[in-house]
Amino acid sequence: QVQLVESGGGFVQTGGSLRLSCAASARTFSSYGVGWFRQAPEKEREFVATISWGGGSTYYADFVDDRFIISRDNAKSTTWLQMNSLKPEDTAVYYCAAIINGVSRRPGEYDYWGQGTQVTVSS
Repeated sequence: QVQLVESGGGFVQTGGSLRLSCAASARTFSSYGVGWFRQAPEKEREFVATISWGGGSTYYADFVDDRFIISRDNAKSTTWLQMNSLKPEDTAVYYCAAIINGVSRRPGEYDYWGQGTQVTVSS
């Protein structure tokens, strides 16, 4: 069982930055790939970024366009999503999730989810 807790969301103006954190409870966290997803009101949950268990592989959604960076520190059981040059369309609840095998862009393939953290970007 893996418990995930996101933090770092908030309110920011267009062009600003936020750093989201995802803290995991399991000592086996290093065995899991981690993904970040987001869901805006009345929209489906969408993939943002994912990182492999060792951090050697990262993948991003096209809309990220080099604005976000996903990273992890297994010694701290924590994954981060650094978000720069934020836009109003980035407004959503951001979730982190853990997957036991590899990485994926599909939310349905993830095994554990956090409760989410709200990000609001004003124009």
